[in-house]
Amino acid sequence: MTATTLARHGIAAALALAWLAGAGPAAAQQPSPSAVATARELLTAKGATTIFEPLIPGMVESTKNTFLPSNPGLFKDLNEVAAKLRAEFAAKRNEIIDEIAKIYAQRFTEAEMKEVIGFYKTPVGRKFVADEPAVIDQGLQRAEAWSKKMSEDVMNRFRAEMKKKGHDL
Repeated sequence: MTATTLARHGIAAALALAWLAGAGPAAAQQPSPSAVATARELLTAKGATTIFEPLIPGMVESTKNTFLPSNPGLFKDLNEVAAKLRAEFAAKRNEIIDEIAKIYAQRFTEAEMKEVIGFYKTPVGRKFVADEPAVIDQGLQRAEAWSKKMSEDVMNRFRAEMKKKGHDL
């Protein structure tokens, strides 16, 4: 997986977390273990757990790469430690999945989540899960291109308006 792909997945994960966090006030009481389990099933059914797969390997690789430029002679040892840490921290991925499952379980009843799970088990639901990563990736690419063009347009307009006021920027 390329660094760009890891970055996109990281951005998508961050956006998903931000969306979840900003979706409204959290319920005060903790959800039941049964509700959390149903929410985990929902996350799995909708393919949401896969978004976190590259995070730990990406963090380990990024950390390794911070040491490598100033310690090129340690390449072999750094790679060995990175492999060990990827394996060691792999289970930590479940912590964030559990946290997100709790958020879903606070916001939706078990019956509602089971209904959504039912949708994801239909042919159109499975198609949605299969195609959504490509849609998100293309959407992020288009958003990045749009943002760049919009930034250039704003810069040009600033310059034009400031020129009208006698200022060359």
